[in-house]
Amino acid sequence: MDKRRWLVRAFGALAVVWILAGAFSGRSMAAEEGTRVSILFTHDMHSHINSFQTVYQGEDVNIGGFARIQTIIDRQRGKDPETLLVDGGDFSMGSLFQTVYETQASELRLMGAMGYDATTFGNHEFDFRSKGLENMLHMAANSGEELPSLLVCNVDWTGAGEEQEEIRAAFKEYGVKDYEIVEKNGVKIALIGVFGEDALACAPTCALSFQNPAEAVAETVEEIREKEEADMLVCLSHCGTNEDKKKSEDEIIAQKVPELDLIISGHSHTTLEEPLVYGDTYIVSAGEYGKAVGSFSMVEKDDGRWRIEDYELIPTTEEIPEDEEIKEQIAAFEETIDADYLSRFGYTADQVLAHNAYAFSTVQDLEQIHTEHNLGNLMADAYIYAVETAEGYDGVPVDMAVVPSGTVRDTYVPGNITVEDVYNSFSLGIGKDGVPGYPLISVYLTGKELKTAAEIDASVTDFMKTARLYMSGMNMTYNPHRLILNKVTDLYLTRGDNGLALPGGSGGNVERIELEDDKLYRVVADLYSGQMLSAVTDMSYGILSLEPKNADGTPVTDFEDCIVYDGDMELKAWAGIAKYIASFEANADGVVEVPEYYAAPQGRKNVEDAKDLGSLVKNPNQYAVMIAAVVILAVVLLAALLIVIIKLVKKAAAALMQQ
Repeated sequence: MDKRRWLVRAFGALAVVWILAGAFSGRSMAAEEGTRVSILFTHDMHSHINSFQTVYQGEDVNIGGFARIQTIIDRQRGKDPETLLVDGGDFSMGSLFQTVYETQASELRLMGAMGYDATTFGNHEFDFRSKGLENMLHMAANSGEELPSLLVCNVDWTGAGEEQEEIRAAFKEYGVKDYEIVEKNGVKIALIGVFGEDALACAPTCALSFQNPAEAVAETVEEIREKEEADMLVCLSHCGTNEDKKKSEDEIIAQKVPELDLIISGHSHTTLEEPLVYGDTYIVSAGEYGKAVGSFSMVEKDDGRWRIEDYELIPTTEEIPEDEEIKEQIAAFEETIDADYLSRFGYTADQVLAHNAYAFSTVQDLEQIHTEHNLGNLMADAYIYAVETAEGYDGVPVDMAVVPSGTVRDTYVPGNITVEDVYNSFSLGIGKDGVPGYPLISVYLTGKELKTAAEIDASVTDFMKTARLYMSGMNMTYNPHRLILNKVTDLYLTRGDNGLALPGGSGGNVERIELEDDKLYRVVADLYSGQMLSAVTDMSYGILSLEPKNADGTPVTDFEDCIVYDGDMELKAWAGIAKYIASFEANADGVVEVPEYYAAPQGRKNVEDAKDLGSLVKNPNQYAVMIAAVVILAVVLLAALLIVIIKLVKKAAAALMQQ
């Protein structure tokens, strides 16, 4: 055999091995070492199509908006026309644009116009129940416009009933898939969508079942290996990360599916200034509401895997000009919002309700700093005011209103507070009437149950920060150093301190009212929060009992029967807040102003930072006694066990000595 023929055969054999290796790995041969893929990403946009006023990195800013994001996209695609543009879900629910979710599908249509390659489902896409999601998908599909791919690999259709089959039909019409292969700069990229376990727990109106995210992603990766050629594996995840590594679903996926090159991590609203890295898998997050756009490059290494370069989060502040074409499309949707939704409340989106001169707490403050916050105070006060001034008010005073931190979506900054600002601050849900916005409900709890609720707030919400409670009508003091479920050291109702919320109230003449264990007290909250109250008993296996009741003391069986009406309309939580803010007094120039009352704390939630023994053990409640009894019993049992062991050891030793 001559040398030339031998070389040809040798190179041929090497080529076969190379091709087989590529087929085995599931990666194509198109990409070469040093190949670069540019990526832009967002997640948790929550219908924040317009720019908005909020606090970002400690500054009062006007930020976000699809028109600014489009400018960032255009700049990047000017450098690399084949930049991958993806989203991590929860693209809807969080602003007035969600009110035309079913009829306009503005989020997906605009994302299509902006050139998004793909997104996935978040829990809030299910907020308007199955029918709302179906209507939105049908509308988007029938628009005839360019749309982003919708990807989710872990829906479990086993045993699907009629409702689930209707969702499946909407998925089919839109073209929802487990994964999709896109090509950028000659690189074949497999995009996989996945829905998280915590996301499902946060979606009480979701009718679908889901497989374990990590297992489903692993199965999908295996399917891609068998059927496709892919150089890069990217997971669009609505699972999220968590400080508790055992609950950090995207970090779990990264460890269990090491073949993944990249995870776009949504759901937890995390801002990662640097990627999390597990082996060759990167996890990235850019925060919520389009406040920043994630930007980076993936550069191929010599082993066929990828490394991240030039990672940055680009803030969408006023320095970024708005794209005029996207701005015009947004304006068209805004006209629909005013006409189809806000008109029924007598508002327009840009209507000014009051001027604000004060700094309000941020949403992050409500969750991270466990004390009183003026943002929570104002909203809770608004609930009482709205109920007690509603058309058809039954005359029964509201004893207490409660606002959990997880229901608050944004804050107010100094300047004019508009209708859109208020809606953005409390934008979740839908009512029994099918109209966007959670309504207020009225239920009754006993004094004993209110004490339990306060203990849950003081003891448990460090582990579930979205459940922290902000109140009107009830003041509490707690010591974080005391025994769990025995942290509250003072608790009472008020009538007068929260006077701005009460018709004719003084806003300063406090009336202290002691709680009576067996007495029923009227409590107002939004529909979602009321439903969560009743879940406490089940979640604590009956140890903590909260059973919302009707006025006659019978248990509530359907919270929609407890909805408060303003005339013939459901009293929406956001509309109650808007009504309250608009009720503030005008100054000499006729400008309605947020009162100075909200510039300082009102003593509603006080932290007693005392570690002396007397402070730690005084006034033990039933839970402290129960815990102490369990501890004492455990100590006694341990001591008895030690005595038995010692006796057995002595007996054995004695037996050995006799041998």
